[in-house]
Amino acid sequence: MDREKAIKAIEDLLDAIGVDRNREGLKETPRRVADAFAEFTSGENQTCEQHLSKTFKAENGEMVVEKDIYFSSTCEHHLMPFFGSVAIAYVPNGKVVGLSKLARTVDVLSKRLQIQERLTAQIAQEIMLYLKPKGVMVVCEAEHTCMTCRGVKKAGSKTSSYTVLGNFPEDKKREALALIKNG
Repeated sequence: MDREKAIKAIEDLLDAIGVDRNREGLKETPRRVADAFAEFTSGENQTCEQHLSKTFKAENGEMVVEKDIYFSSTCEHHLMPFFGSVAIAYVPNGKVVGLSKLARTVDVLSKRLQIQERLTAQIAQEIMLYLKPKGVMVVCEAEHTCMTCRGVKKAGSKTSSYTVLGNFPEDKKREALALIKNG
């Protein structure tokens, strides 16, 4: 990110809104916003390979479920936050990855300008690419501030999306969804 260009763009936005960007509370706002957007988009130039390429043998092939992986992302339509949790279930095909690596994968992909449906699909695709499991399911539930703070203003509304890739047997799907929903 070109930090100076971003700062100038925020200064121009404040000018366009018609506020005095030299007043005490706004003097450092362009820098703060530029720094925030650098953080919000820090995954743009990262890949998940470093997190998902270190694997361990798994003999039994039993399903792995990690849930309640908190994330925050930025909606590419309004540049507003959306946040929630992701659950990942996969059926190993001889190897597993450390659990923190699944959370790090969510972090990399959510720190991009995103839409929830793409984020959900990308998480599943990256797991398929690097772990090569028999199947993977990703469930994402999020609250979108572009819907709760503007426009329709429906605070507390949440959106769910899910993706299933590979050979994820129906009985395992039901079991995974029950574990995700009920704990």
